[in-house]
Formats: sequence, structure tokens, C-alpha cells
Amino acid sequence: MIFVSAFFTAVLPATSQGTTTGESGYPVPRFVSLKSDRVNVRLGPSRQHDIAWTFVQSGLPVEIIAEFDNWRRIRDWEGKQGWVFRSLLSGRRTALVTPWEKSDRTPLRANARSDAVIVAELDPFVLATITECAAGWCRVNGEGFDGWLDQTRLFGVYPDETVGD
Repeated sequence: MIFVSAFFTAVLPATSQGTTTGESGYPVPRFVSLKSDRVNVRLGPSRQHDIAWTFVQSGLPVEIIAEFDNWRRIRDWEGKQGWVFRSLLSGRRTALVTPWEKSDRTPLRANARSDAVIVAELDPFVLATITECAAGWCRVNGEGFDGWLDQTRLFGVYPDETVGD
């Protein structure tokens, strides 16, 4: 059995509360990922606003909850909010596995079925790339794993959201 692990702090899953179209023409809210290893999150939508904190890992999923000009108000896995310049975000879909749990592993399955063979068990906070989601299951992959997860076990995708083809 393969066990994949990562370390972050605990959080609660996000849920969409109605979608509108933002200034960009894309839906708000929506999930995106960080494009850079160093992303400053600001208190307001300009470089004149103070930096609230800095992300130091690319690929992390964040939720865009508002847009203003070239700035995006984001919410992270801990529920913290701030403003990021749009060029620092990517449409590439990623997810964190159960960051709201401390120790329960999530079974990664060979197929999108609850009775499918378990090919690995992923620890909370493992970062995965989402390739598709449908009917409550997401195909994810990362370093040393590829398979299907129950969609409710991910931060970075809404419940019952369809991703990919």
C-alpha cells in the first residue's frame, strides 16, 4: 500500500454560495491555483496596500471570491482572505486532500467507484492535480500517485462540480 503525506494546518472545506460573472468574464467564485512559488497576498487591490502574508509554494488551490480590475480577492484553505494580482494565478486545477482532518487517510481508487480497488491512501494536505471530476468523483495525480477520490474529500473543487471533458 502506498501512503502519501504532507504537512499543513487544519481547515474547513469551501462551498460555492451562488455564482456570478466577474469582470474577467469568468465565474465568481471559482477555484484556481498559485502560479508562482512566491505570491504576496495584500490587504487591498493594489501594490500600495500592505502585504498580509506570502505563499511560498506554487500549485496551491485558492478560491477567487471577488474581482477588481486586475486583482483577485482569494480565500485559502484556512479561510484567510486577501488580494492577489491576477498574473500570479493559474487556471490549472489542483486540490488539497482533506486539509480539515488531522490524521484520517483518504483511499485513492483505481476507478470512480466506492468499491474499486484502493491503489494508495493519501494523508491530509497532500497536493494533487485534478484532471477531471464528474458524478462525485475526481481523478487526481501527483508525485507517485494517480487515481480517483471522493470529491467531498478535496479542497479545490466544489461538491458535484464537473471539471474537464
